[in-house]
Amino acid sequence: MVVPPDAELVARLRARDEATFALLLDEWSGGMTRLARTFVSTDASAAEVVQETWLAVIQGIDRFEQRSSVKTWVYRILTNIAKRRSVREHRITPMTSLTDAGPTVAPDRFQQQGEPYPGHWREFPEAWQPEKFAMAAEIHTELAAALAELPERQRAVITLRDVEGCTATEVCELLEISAANQRVLLHRARAFVRGKLEEYFRRAGS
Repeated sequence: MVVPPDAELVARLRARDEATFALLLDEWSGGMTRLARTFVSTDASAAEVVQETWLAVIQGIDRFEQRSSVKTWVYRILTNIAKRRSVREHRITPMTSLTDAGPTVAPDRFQQQGEPYPGHWREFPEAWQPEKFAMAAEIHTELAAALAELPERQRAVITLRDVEGCTATEVCELLEISAANQRVLLHRARAFVRGKLEEYFRRAGS
């Protein structure tokens, strides 16, 4: 199923079409989370921003004046919510950043008391090849670390342009910045990230 043109999309959303809303959740939530993460401090906080955004979309779709695309409108709501949350996060230390997020493996994957080998795997996990994934994982880590070091606006611009595929015009509209400012922010962000990756590859090759 493909996201329909804006006029049809708005009509479906205003009709509270659950299938269309589910489609947008699937198609856009990943990118929204990545953009939210450029403003807030944790993945959990970014997820909450996305949830709050979708709630605002449902509540506001009847008032949407269609002066921009639906996606731009949704992303602008998200950006505003994320910015407000970022301000609050700079005032307090969120408990979510201080606590363990919980177990990483479901307990029912291990044998329980009364079974032949309590605490052992019920079924061994599939073998994996660390050498196959190590390089890609390391590059991803380096890239994430480089993005995290960027100033907030540079991080938002490069995420929208190079990860989400937004046009320069869309980025300017979303972040309420001029075309010249967008170009400068993007250039600086790309130069910084490229420099960090070049350092990584030099280290890896030495």
